[in-house]
Amino acid sequence: MVTHLDIQSRTTVLDGKPFGASGAYEKIAGTIRFAVDPMHPLHQRVTDMTLAPRNAQGLVEFAGDFYLLKPVDMKKGNGALLLDVPNRGRKVAIEMFNSTPRVPDPSTEKDFGNGFLMRQGYSVAWVGWQIDVPRQDGLMVLDAPRVPGVSGQVRCRLRPNEAADVLPLADRYHIPNASVDLNDPDASVTVRENGGATPVVLPREAWRFTDAGHVAMKGGFRPGVIYDVVYRSSNPLLVGASFLAVRDTAAFLRWGADGNPCAGGLDRAVLFGVSQSGRFLREMLYLGLEEDEQGRMVFDAVWPHVAGGRRGEFNLRFGQPSLNSAGTVGSLPPFNDEGLYARLRSRGKQPKIFATNTAAEYWRGDASLIHTDDSGTRDAEPVPFGRTYLFAGTQHTPGAIPPPATDANTGARGAHVFNIVDYAPLLRGALVNLDAWVSKGTEPPPSVFPRVADGTAVQPESLAAFFKRVPGVTFAGRFVRPAPLDFGPDIGRGIAAYPAKAGTPYRVHVSAIDADGNEVAGIIPVETAAPLATFTGWNPRHPDQGAPDDLMQMRGSTLVFPRTRAAREKSGDPRLSIAERYASRAAYLEAVRAAAQKLIAARFIPADDVDAIVVRAGLRWDFLDGGGEMA
Repeated sequence: MVTHLDIQSRTTVLDGKPFGASGAYEKIAGTIRFAVDPMHPLHQRVTDMTLAPRNAQGLVEFAGDFYLLKPVDMKKGNGALLLDVPNRGRKVAIEMFNSTPRVPDPSTEKDFGNGFLMRQGYSVAWVGWQIDVPRQDGLMVLDAPRVPGVSGQVRCRLRPNEAADVLPLADRYHIPNASVDLNDPDASVTVRENGGATPVVLPREAWRFTDAGHVAMKGGFRPGVIYDVVYRSSNPLLVGASFLAVRDTAAFLRWGADGNPCAGGLDRAVLFGVSQSGRFLREMLYLGLEEDEQGRMVFDAVWPHVAGGRRGEFNLRFGQPSLNSAGTVGSLPPFNDEGLYARLRSRGKQPKIFATNTAAEYWRGDASLIHTDDSGTRDAEPVPFGRTYLFAGTQHTPGAIPPPATDANTGARGAHVFNIVDYAPLLRGALVNLDAWVSKGTEPPPSVFPRVADGTAVQPESLAAFFKRVPGVTFAGRFVRPAPLDFGPDIGRGIAAYPAKAGTPYRVHVSAIDADGNEVAGIIPVETAAPLATFTGWNPRHPDQGAPDDLMQMRGSTLVFPRTRAAREKSGDPRLSIAERYASRAAYLEAVRAAAQKLIAARFIPADDVDAIVVRAGLRWDFLDGGGEMA
């Protein structure tokens, strides 16, 4: 439960400028403090909870950064809380729903974008939940207790995109689990040249710990190569406290009295997470930790976005919540609804659940597992209280015009121009549908995803013949599929042994394609309904960054159509040219508007998005057909 909310700042947004009928907004920042009963039956699912230090009342204490955007007059809001689980410490919901750049402290009109969430009347909250996020750049952190007297193995995966002599024992900028012995003879490093290679153990003299948090490689780390470092650490942080921080923050805002800035103003709550935090939500639902100590179902709806079939190291001793690579604990079953939500169904307390994914999660090899059996030979339907949607032809995050040259998070480059499809209108439509399901009982549109039964789910290799006919396209040479993993007999208690033993890879699928190479399954966005290019969820690694046959993580491609019939015939491109499809820019914009109207009729986008969609279509035409320079 929440013991106190320390408010450090409380200010009016944009000097009181109203967001439609919702009126003015305010933002509140501070620290939220928790104390939980380690012996509560629900909390027994949190690894090492009973070993954590306790206060005089026998409770386990921790605290997280807190941030809230809410109507000044709660009566003008819609009564709904949207709790956005930060992604690696970063606020995401405003960026995703309001189509605005991501910032740690939204303060300007640009920071609030189109104002969608505010105009809808949501109270939007964030709480620091991640234990390995550094206190920098406005990132949100959970201060969790350490479990004393415990030691064990850590596996850290490193894959640099450029040469380096020394790397931290962590994913990107995150805080490492410290090595207890720089000369540990049992520590090991294995190396794989690419995603499909067999690990090779390096001799101990080929590498060394430079300090408790860094490792050096003789001759340097090579770009694209995968290194796994296994070593011992001690006194782990209580990783699983993160679930309770998220749950109890929402419970406090819904039902708390003393010190609650939303007191009496909320009647429902939606939990939203993107990518890493979406995988966090899958783990939370699997553990059944959406219910609080009083037995209340805290969240009326839970929405993991672009999580695919993965979970993560969110309840693992020495867990690294930042990791998103395959071959970790996050790749373990259950994948589909039947197994993942078994605890929810057994208790009869089930929030409404949306699972939305882009093509990128299918091409990385795990998203199709959420709607097939483990053999991959038959479809597995979503639960009655859930919906599953593919956003066809999209990449992990909404595309930008112009696209960046490198991935902002990893510095990775692709063989092709990044995907520019903006699926934010689909997100806005989905939130409207999800909230209407909760608040009014209005059923959302049926699930839409690639199916084995109708042939729209296909093996990724089967598409090679088409893409090899498209001039200038490099098709992936290797598809890495998740495999059953055995982390030892104690994995059920959150303790992993390395290396994991791998079984036969799962059979996975992607969407079938049409004559343009665009996907046919899922919700079809306007970009592929009225196309100027083939938009994919895959993009091979750039040769300069090593392992060019492997796919990038998270990025797709924009493969523009030939501009004229003459150019098509000269190059041998199998796809019709832009000029053969549209008589003019104006004709193209009309085709986009018509496609948008169909999406509105199907309830996949809000009606008031149309004009903005057409404006962006003009930018897309100018960039692609107008010969704009592609990064």
